Amino acid sequence: MENFVVSARKYRPSTFNSVVGQSHITTTLKNAIKNQHLAQAFLFCGPRGVGKTTCARILAKTINCQNLQAEGGPTDIEPCNECESCKSFNTSSSFNIHELDAASNNSVDDIRNLVEQVRYAPQSGKYKIYIIDEVHMLSNAAFNAFLKTLEEPPKYAIFILATTEKHKIIPTILSRCQIFDFNRIQVQDIAQHLSVIAGKEEITAEEEALHLIAQKADGALRDALSIFDLIVTFSSGNKITYQDTIDNLHILDYDYYFKITDALLANNMGQVLLLFDEILRQGFDGHNFIVGLCEHFRNLLVCKDEATTQLLQVSEKVKAKYAEQARQSSASFLLSGLNVASACDIHYKSSKNQRLHVELALMKLSHLNALVSTRQLAEGAMQEEGLKKKAVA
Repeated sequence: MENFVVSARKYRPSTFNSVVGQSHITTTLKNAIKNQHLAQAFLFCGPRGVGKTTCARILAKTINCQNLQAEGGPTDIEPCNECESCKSFNTSSSFNIHELDAASNNSVDDIRNLVEQVRYAPQSGKYKIYIIDEVHMLSNAAFNAFLKTLEEPPKYAIFILATTEKHKIIPTILSRCQIFDFNRIQVQDIAQHLSVIAGKEEITAEEEALHLIAQKADGALRDALSIFDLIVTFSSGNKITYQDTIDNLHILDYDYYFKITDALLANNMGQVLLLFDEILRQGFDGHNFIVGLCEHFRNLLVCKDEATTQLLQVSEKVKAKYAEQARQSSASFLLSGLNVASACDIHYKSSKNQRLHVELALMKLSHLNALVSTRQLAEGAMQEEGLKKKAVA
């Protein structure tokens, strides 16, 4: 049986151009290589799964490449993958690139061993690169032992530090590094990347399903690829559907919120309570439901203005449904509903009867539209009366 390789490893970027959602980082690094403005120490910071270690490896591979390629123009610097240095890197046999996991090698002795290695020049190639992952795990004594070497390394030595917690690194280390802050990857970028991988794997994937995976990943591409592999395994075939995704990830379907909002707009309290009961019987938590309802009202308010519709991180099909329901809902109803749902969210954990607490909020919401309509009629009548008085005067 052929060994399975997870997508996060199988499709790990090997060039700057293949890195997803970090163009501000890759452009800077390519220009630094082209103009020979390489710092002696880099610090890559950002949340998990956004490409810090990947970019560190690509940078290490590129600066030692003996035949740099200009793929998209003179500034588009990429490794050739054909020279001896690139081949040794691709087979993990390069003597010029050293990786250290600071989570398990965080003592003074470990750093002293590293400093000893730095003294020896590379046998082949121009640079020796030291990638230290999770660098915030180093002890204060280890940081202090590292200071002098980090500030004045030999001309052939480059250090690339990576961390998810920049605030834990002492200021004297930060001042000696060129700092790069990685962003969370946008939902649209993750969904597009998953679509490309699905095509390479000959898997048919629904756009809504990929968007849902991207949202669940919370900006981490590695998490998105892990969820993608999970859904592929769950579906037992070459097709990923929206229904399979919500079933496996135990996510409340968009349709429930659309149905509940329709019932609220129709002042149909019974239908609202029955839908909430159905949601609870499926095993969903009442608190997650009310948080999702707040998010739904927020999305409808965003759709009230075409200029802000781009803030919705959903597929085009779902975006059209939001736009349709937003046209049916008044801004007064949505704002009042958001206030009621937010108050329910705030007091949920302190409530003794949490189901009743949510049901009471839904009962209030089911009468909101009628109250808003009555208020608008009263205001209209008052304005009309005021105009008549002005005309008489």
